Amino acid sequence: MKTRDDIRNVAIIAHVDHGKTTLVNEMLKQSDTLDEHTQIGDRALDSNDIEKERGITILSKNTAVRYKDKQINILDTPGHADFGGEVERIMKMVDGVVLVVDAFEGTMPQTRFVLKKAFEQHLTPIVVINKVDRPGARPDEVVDEVLDLFIELGADEEQLDFPVIYASAMNGTSSLDSDLDTQKHTMDPIFDTIIDTIPAPIDNSDEPLQFQVAMLDYNEFVGRVGIGRVFRGTIKVGDQVTVMKLDGSQQNFRVTKLFGYFGLQRLEINEARAGDLVAISGMEDIFVGETICPVDKPDALPILRIDPPTLQMNFITNNSPFVGREGDKVTARKLEDRLKLQLHTDVSLRVEDTESPDTWVVSGRGELHLSILIETLRREGFELAVSRPRVILRQVNGKLSEPFENVTIDTPDEYSGSIIDALAQRKGEMTNMETGNNGQTRLTFSTPTRGLIGFDSQFLSMTRGYGIMNHTFAEYKPVIRNWEPGRRNGALVSINQGKATTYAIMGVEGRGTIFVDPGTEIYEGMIIGESSRERDISVNITKGKNLTNVRQSSKDQTASIKMPIHLTLEESLEFLNEDELLEITPESIRLRKSILNTNAREKEAKKAKKETK
Repeated sequence: MKTRDDIRNVAIIAHVDHGKTTLVNEMLKQSDTLDEHTQIGDRALDSNDIEKERGITILSKNTAVRYKDKQINILDTPGHADFGGEVERIMKMVDGVVLVVDAFEGTMPQTRFVLKKAFEQHLTPIVVINKVDRPGARPDEVVDEVLDLFIELGADEEQLDFPVIYASAMNGTSSLDSDLDTQKHTMDPIFDTIIDTIPAPIDNSDEPLQFQVAMLDYNEFVGRVGIGRVFRGTIKVGDQVTVMKLDGSQQNFRVTKLFGYFGLQRLEINEARAGDLVAISGMEDIFVGETICPVDKPDALPILRIDPPTLQMNFITNNSPFVGREGDKVTARKLEDRLKLQLHTDVSLRVEDTESPDTWVVSGRGELHLSILIETLRREGFELAVSRPRVILRQVNGKLSEPFENVTIDTPDEYSGSIIDALAQRKGEMTNMETGNNGQTRLTFSTPTRGLIGFDSQFLSMTRGYGIMNHTFAEYKPVIRNWEPGRRNGALVSINQGKATTYAIMGVEGRGTIFVDPGTEIYEGMIIGESSRERDISVNITKGKNLTNVRQSSKDQTASIKMPIHLTLEESLEFLNEDELLEITPESIRLRKSILNTNAREKEAKKAKKETK
């Protein structure tokens, strides 16, 4: 079988901080890709701020490295299960994977999900043991850990016979030997191993075209761009082709532009053939999983999996008294345009209009997926409000059903009991428990998706940051009745507008937990804490003390209050009840009631109570 020996397509897999970006930077520097004047800094596989802060890869990125007469296409992989569909699509585009592992920390559970997908696609693995110069490095032990992990994940005999390279990406050195003294300032062992080990793409360029879209991008000049692999044949700019739509229909279009990858750039090219990873423009509504073929020889590839949305929430234009103070994008038109723009590249997102012109139902793959969208919007200057996340219910075999997820947790032994209790309260059912020799326990649960809303932050707190949790969509099961996760207590709700005072907070502390600091700007209907009772309590948090003399004034200034609790975005989303919203601006996150006016809210509550009788 003829192959293209000039190309290798690989995906790179690594736990955060194991040196993936540094390694690719060094490969770019030492290869024939960039001229000597190019400054790459830290741009290869560049992460945006949210990715850096959360320690995850959200969107796959392509980098192409030239080595001698070969091109090595490197695809980054998302590590979180909310992006599992994208991982599977990336694995379809490559012929092998490079696993980067820290020589001190060893294998980490976050890489399990991606590795398992690689083995299911029968991809060829290469292992890079990075940071071999780190104090306490144990490269030989880590190789044994990798072998154990591969066996556990079901690797076949060929995959278990993986080559190992030992490297210090920070220093630009590598070697085929674990002895630190053998390290040399070269990435050639990595390049050569990729060329020698990863299979070259099959060259069937003389057969009819088959190109499958695996990812989407959007460019305001050329519109939507389909990124994928040419599996068969050749494609040129100007070709008349047809796209096999997901619904079985066909749509003809002309290829207006082709883009290839070189170093960190996407450059225009005139032609691509079997084995190439390219981007195609020319059809505005092209979608992931669709196949581009010759008009006279339509032949669709198997459809790629796209994760179904499991959670949805309302996105609403901000109508609080503080609207426009902190953001410059506050209108319904701007929010709608931005949400619709997101649909061009985010294949698992759904945006639906409602009867209200300032409200949209946004559905996504999970809490992380939606919270990242919210965080992105606020950093772009948007102000908006969102409702409590709710699961998407379906009819399955005539029964109303809700999504369940498989949850895998790796934790130090001492925290396993409290984790089991916490997930049991969220209707999680433990399906497996394995205790290792290293003081670590692996727990597996089947848990309803709504039981996991807000659990990430609780889990990190319970395990003091040492626990690692991954969860993937499993199936729809009949809805659990008479159970609603979330808070049991009411809220402390402000009855007026002004600044929170120490004096007022002292008077309210006994009624619940406070969320705001003295001096915080407050408005009527804003939630300033959690009530210690089941019902909401209206409070005056802006009241000042009537001072009678200087001594009294001095005494009040030294009055102490408990440290308020500041909720994260995820914690705030979990806190919300049905009649509440979360106001989000570039600078603030504020909990509030949907109806801000105290009298109007109380009337609505009485009306609802009558209707339920």
